[in-house]
Amino acid sequence: MTDPISPLRLAASGMRAQTERLRHTAENIANADTPGYRRKLVSFEEAVRFGRPTGEVEAGRVRLDQTELPRIHDPAHPMADQDGYYQGSNVDLVIELADSREAGRSYEANLRMFEQTRQMGASLLDLLRR
Repeated sequence: MTDPISPLRLAASGMRAQTERLRHTAENIANADTPGYRRKLVSFEEAVRFGRPTGEVEAGRVRLDQTELPRIHDPAHPMADQDGYYQGSNVDLVIELADSREAGRSYEANLRMFEQTRQMGASLLDLLRR
């Protein structure tokens, strides 16, 4: 017999993972103009408990984007080298905004699944009471 709570757990795990993704996307956007800042990337992995996959998703380790940092010419900048260049950030605001929208929509989809499962369970309990 399957666990009746598992659809709720699946949806909740998706919401937790997307929340983590949104948090890192917000950090990336906030640090877009920070010299030397590397974009944070989050990957998703299937949760494993007691050596068995659960079907749930979880945010994996946070990685830093290793693309080359742009060199910006501004001799007046305090971090500029002797040639007048300093390393900028590799955050692209268009990509970050698209990622945040995608994460938000995925969160909403998981929330709808959670609500539908909860309503179906409540309806089932009402039927069993009759």
